[in-house]
Amino acid sequence: MDMFIQLLISGVLVGTVYGLIALGFVLVYKSSGILNLAQGELVMLGAYICYTGINVLHLNIALAFLFTFAVSGVMGIVISRVAIRPLVGQPLLSVIMMTIVLSIGLRGIAILAWGAETEGLSIFGHSYYHIAGAVVSEQSIWAFALSVLAVVAFALYFQKTKGGRAMRAVAEDQQAAQSVGIKIINVFDHSWLIAAVVGALGGILLASGSGVSIELSHLGLKVLPVVLIGGLDSIQGAIIGGVIVGIAENMAVGYLDPVVSDWGLVGGGLRNVFPYILALFILVVRPHGLFGQKRIERI
Repeated sequence: MDMFIQLLISGVLVGTVYGLIALGFVLVYKSSGILNLAQGELVMLGAYICYTGINVLHLNIALAFLFTFAVSGVMGIVISRVAIRPLVGQPLLSVIMMTIVLSIGLRGIAILAWGAETEGLSIFGHSYYHIAGAVVSEQSIWAFALSVLAVVAFALYFQKTKGGRAMRAVAEDQQAAQSVGIKIINVFDHSWLIAAVVGALGGILLASGSGVSIELSHLGLKVLPVVLIGGLDSIQGAIIGGVIVGIAENMAVGYLDPVVSDWGLVGGGLRNVFPYILALFILVVRPHGLFGQKRIERI
């Protein structure tokens, strides 16, 4: 029972970070219909930028966070205007291919700028606490708290501000939004900016526990099964999907890895595979995800 509680709480904590990263993915998809397959690289670059701010520019933690968000936000707008805007109106496959090119290009830039070695990023404390029978690190608590704060701030922005209402209108119907004077291109820029910023925050939170490396781009791609499970166009689905994936991969490590290892099938490592298996089963039952909208087109 203690093991189950440990895996459950740890899964919820890390799953909240996955949900935060998935918000950027969902936002880009809702506003523009684009599957941003470069979100993992935005996560990785955010961690590297923060590492540079702290260890190269010698900024304190608060300034390093602000520096990271500013650079990531500008990067998101540049990507939108240089890589995505010229493809507006082009076939969807062309846009998806562009995000794949972005993914490869950004990873190459990271290797050229910082190398392929894993770098330490120490932001939070190293204490441990006992919560409901589970041992939880201070880093995990901070990651959970900051993720929740970011999600709440994003939800309030999305609901209460003019920019947020414009994004909701574009997500609902681009042509109707354009007819009332909303500039679709500006909303695209806005969505990529937010995707880059929340990706950067997620990268910092993940790197503070595992270190900064190219592998963070693969961790960032955990958003793919997250959004498939929650629904590509559902913000609440992104959060709940993140928690589901966090718990599922922890349970796979704790309970399934020992079994399959004893059977001689694989040598562990189900943490990286199980979220996709779970997404596959959910999509068979609910093709639009748990909270995705089912659209009916009449001809």
